Amino acid sequence: MGLIIRLSLISLLFSIDVLSNVVHLYIDADRSGAKESGVSIEQGIRTALSEVKSKLAGFDVKIVIRDHHGSTPRSKKHLLEYLSDPKALVLFSGMHSPPLLAHRDFINKNGILVLNPWAAAGPITRYPSNENWIFRLSIDDTKAGYVLVNYAIDIEQFKHPYLLLENTGWGKSNESTIRKALEQKGISAKGVEWFNWNLGLTGAKVKLRKIYNSGADVIVLVANATEGKTIALATSQLMKEQQLPVRSHWGITGGDFTKVINNDIRQCIDFMFLQTKFSFLNNSRSIFSYTVFEYAKRTFPDTIKDVYDIQAPTGFIHAYDLTRLLIAAVEDVGLTGNMISDRSNVRTALENITKPVQGLLKTYQKPFSVFSANDMDAHEALDATDLTMARFGRLGEILLVTQQELKERIGL
Repeated sequence: MGLIIRLSLISLLFSIDVLSNVVHLYIDADRSGAKESGVSIEQGIRTALSEVKSKLAGFDVKIVIRDHHGSTPRSKKHLLEYLSDPKALVLFSGMHSPPLLAHRDFINKNGILVLNPWAAAGPITRYPSNENWIFRLSIDDTKAGYVLVNYAIDIEQFKHPYLLLENTGWGKSNESTIRKALEQKGISAKGVEWFNWNLGLTGAKVKLRKIYNSGADVIVLVANATEGKTIALATSQLMKEQQLPVRSHWGITGGDFTKVINNDIRQCIDFMFLQTKFSFLNNSRSIFSYTVFEYAKRTFPDTIKDVYDIQAPTGFIHAYDLTRLLIAAVEDVGLTGNMISDRSNVRTALENITKPVQGLLKTYQKPFSVFSANDMDAHEALDATDLTMARFGRLGEILLVTQQELKERIGL
C-alpha cells in the first residue's frame, strides 16, 4: 500500500508538467557504489542535449536521476515510477547488468523504452520478440569474451588462461563466451574461480595464489571496480613471481579504481582492460570530438575543465552517442505529448534510422533494426570491431593500447 501511495504522489507531482511541453528522460544507474559511472552517463546525455538546446521536437527535456545503488529491487521501483509518469519518454540504464537481466521481461511487456550505454550482459537486448524495447550502445558480452581472448592468445601469446569471474549473471554470461572463444583456438582454461561482491583482500589473495599454483600464465577477469580494486591490490601484495598479468573486462573503470590503486601500485602490476575505440586523449582526435568536449565544458563548467575530469569516460562516450541516436529518432517521428504512443513511435524510429549519425566512436549507419531470431544483434549499435584494450596512465587516465604496442611489449 505504501508503494502505491508513493507512486500516486509522484504521479500527482509530475502532473504539474502534463499541460506543458516537457518530456522526462530517466537515468536509473548506480551513483553510490559506482558513482563515477552514473555521473559520466549523465554528463554524456546532458552534453548531447545541450547541442539541441535541451529540446526534443519542441519539448523541453527534464532529466530525472535515480540511484539504484546496484540494487535490483530498487531499480524495479524506478521502473514503476517511470510507468506512473505521464511525461516519461525513455530510461537510460547504468553499468550494472543484473537489474536489466532481472527485469528484462517486465520492461518489454510494459513498453519501457530503455537505452543502455554500459551494461554488457548478452541477454539484455535479446528478448525473443520483435516488440523489443531495450537498445544498447556498449560492449556486448556475446563478443567481449572473444575480443579479450583474441588479444590475450593471438596477440600477446599467452597459453594458459585462468578465469576469475564475479558470481552474477554478468559473470556467468562471460564464462560461456570466453570458453567458446578459447575452444575455437584449441585452448582450455586452466580453471575458473568465482567471487561474490564485497570480496575481501585475504580472500582475493587465496584465490590468486590458487590460480598461480595451477600453472596459469594470465588471468581473464570479469569484475566491477569494487572487487577489481581488491584483486589489483591483492596482486600487488603477492611475491613478484606470483603476480600474473590480468586482462580484464571493463567493469573496473566504472568506479574509483585509480584513486585506490594509485600509480605506484599500477606500475607494479600488469593490468589491462577492454574498452571501445575512442578516447579524448587520442592524438588523432577529430574536430568533432574537440567540439563535443567544448560543449561538455560549457555544460559542466564547475566539474569538467580538462579531459582528465571525465572520470569514467566509457559512460560519457556511450551515453553521448546513444543520446544523439535518440535525437535523430525523435526528429524522424516527432512527439505528440502522449507518451504511450510517443514511446512506441520512437522505438520504431530507432530501428529505422537511415541517415548517418555522427558520434564519438564512429558514424552510425542504421545502428538498429527489428529484432528477430535471424538478427540477434538487431539492438546492438556496436560490434567487435569497435573494441580494443586499454591501460591506466600516470594520472589515472584511460589510454587505448594498439595491437602494435602489445606486440612490442612481448618483443614481436
